[in-house]
Amino acid sequence: MLDAAFQELGDGGYAALTVERIAQRSGVHAATIYRRWRTIERIVCELMIDISAEVPLPDTGALADDLRALARSIAAFYAEPRFRGLLEAVVSAAAREPAAADVLREFFEERLRLAGRMVHRAVERGELAGGADADEIMAALGAPFYYRLLIARRPIDLRLADRAAEAAWTAARAGIFTRGPQDAKPGNAELQSAESQDAEPGTADLQSAEPRNAEPGNAEGGR
Repeated sequence: MLDAAFQELGDGGYAALTVERIAQRSGVHAATIYRRWRTIERIVCELMIDISAEVPLPDTGALADDLRALARSIAAFYAEPRFRGLLEAVVSAAAREPAAADVLREFFEERLRLAGRMVHRAVERGELAGGADADEIMAALGAPFYYRLLIARRPIDLRLADRAAEAAWTAARAGIFTRGPQDAKPGNAELQSAESQDAEPGTADLQSAEPRNAEPGNAEGGR
């Protein structure tokens, strides 16, 4: 049924995709499809999960090469018009149905987790600092593709793939995505500083005034 959905998506696009058309192409009764998926949005999300597993996660022994290989695999994946159409369908589905949005978010979280193994291996090899944030590095790698596909609406090519990989690697090695003490809790450094000031009832002026009142020579203290 997912294969039939993919073929229908390629022939008519997401706007023309219906459970009835999938049922006709697959030979499965529409009621059976409705019972399993309930909506067309859930079908395209599961289809995305199924097909994206075809994108391999490299292990070359060097993170720079891993990132380049993965970026090129992503570029090759979206070079196929049906795969681009599938991505657009999934994003549209997620905007229309909360359950589909949940599936899409879980899918990307899982892909980030799996791809993050490349970063963890790089840390073990000493290529990156121990606080390297795998999610941020992989997000930096993928972001140019989704901007190009969904916003700029331009083709994907190897030049984009190589630049995305190089940018992610350069930033990671420079420590841009390394977690610091300010990442220990949701607030940033400035917010934490402000919180520490507000933790006590007295303000800075009141605290500075207290030592003056404590000295015998103070006018109030001498009374």
